[in-house]
Amino acid sequence: MQIRQAVEEDVIGLSHLLGALAAAGKRSLPYDEGFVRDRYVAHPDNIACHVAVDDDGSLLGMQVLMRAAGGNAYGVPAGWGIIGTHVGLHAARRGVGKALFARTHAAAQAAGLPKIDATMGADNPEALGYYAAMGFQSYRSDAGTVSKAFDLNAATPV
Repeated sequence: MQIRQAVEEDVIGLSHLLGALAAAGKRSLPYDEGFVRDRYVAHPDNIACHVAVDDDGSLLGMQVLMRAAGGNAYGVPAGWGIIGTHVGLHAARRGVGKALFARTHAAAQAAGLPKIDATMGADNPEALGYYAAMGFQSYRSDAGTVSKAFDLNAATPV
């Protein structure tokens, strides 16, 4: 498995990966190519968007890290990081998320972020478990969501 920065050529594959997650009920946000490009690969607040690829170049998952701007949709304090992780159904339990977070953690430290927020549905046991395993701690819940924070000054990646 290789972890690398996402590029324009990944947009179609990421759209398909996210579409499969939506079809399985694991995602509710859009996943068309324009959304993937604008939200993940080329968003102006992005610090990093990493993809995990298999030895044959197949996309296994992605993780995006952006700097929270004031008034963001997640209510994350300005200057923190906002993380999103999506691992393909075929790639679960293969260390993809852990490998992605190692790269994202390094990018967050290089960007000088104090904390990273992960907000997910309270009914998403996979995401809740993943972020807990990476060292994120719950710090708020609201209207069916749970927000977990990773303190970059106090924690090291698992």
